[in-house]
Order: sequence, then C-alpha cells, then structure tokens
Amino acid sequence: MTAPSRLNLLLDRLTRLHSAARRGPGLNAAQASALDYLAQANAFSRSPSAVADYLDATRGTVSQTLRVLARKGFVVAVGDPADGRSLRYDLTEAGQGALTADPVLGADDAGLEEALDSVLRRMIAARGGRSFGICRSCRFHERGTDGHARCRLLDVALAPPETRRICREHVPA
Repeated sequence: MTAPSRLNLLLDRLTRLHSAARRGPGLNAAQASALDYLAQANAFSRSPSAVADYLDATRGTVSQTLRVLARKGFVVAVGDPADGRSLRYDLTEAGQGALTADPVLGADDAGLEEALDSVLRRMIAARGGRSFGICRSCRFHERGTDGHARCRLLDVALAPPETRRICREHVPA
C-alpha cells in the first residue's frame, strides 16, 4: 500500500473541518450530511436508498441515521400513497434550523467551487456513479408549451421549486 498523497490528505482534512463547522449541536457528521442532502434533494430523491447513494454509505447505516434524525424531530418520514412500502424523508422546521453554513466559505469562492465541481465530475465518471445534478440541467427535463416543467424519465409534472433541486435520476444534458 502506498502512502496517501498530499492531495488526499488535504481533501480529507478539509472535509472533516468543513463538516465540523456545519454541524449543529447534537448532530454527528453522518446526520449533518444527511440533513444537507435532504435540504437540496427533490421529492423523488429523498428515499433512504437515494441518500445512501449520494453519501456513498450503506443503506443500513443511512436508514439508522434517518431514524435518529426523525426521533430528534429534524425529519419526518412520508409514505408514498401509491406504494405503501416507499418512504421519503422531508425536513421539518427544526431540521431546516439545524443546517448551518461554514463561516469560512463565502460567495467569493466561485473559482474554488468550479474546481471542486470539475474534480467531482471526473471522480463520478471514473467510478460510474450518479451525477445528482440540478433537475433543470437534466437531459429529461422538459418545459412544456404551457410553461410547466416535466420529467420525461419519471413521467411526472415538476413544481418550480423541484426543478432547482438535485435529483438522483439526473443525466447531464
């Protein structure tokens, strides 16, 4: 086994410091990451398996994390009326309040954001992972002549806020 490169060490340390700065009281890193994801995900992408895919964690670990967040009052499980087995998790007001921004990072970090986004896209492509991109930038996003948005992949109408959220099914246009 080779020693980790300086870049690996920097990324790991940066991730840990950033995670610690964002965590609200009473949240561990996994819980904070799950809340961050749920706050950005559209309704189709808030299932336990979608959270697990995004966080690159096991479904068992994520299910346990979501149950703890529900007990703490940060999320609520919502059943799918069409399929009684499917669940999605929505943030509560307490969950929204638990989200914090890293005070070191600001709006002037566009160059850093672009560079990290580029690295992320390369890593996803190399590993064959999902992009979890913004809905309206997807190949399947469609705006009808009536001005309403629709997902051609899932064959569902999209409310305007959903089109600005990340989606598990995203395929870059």
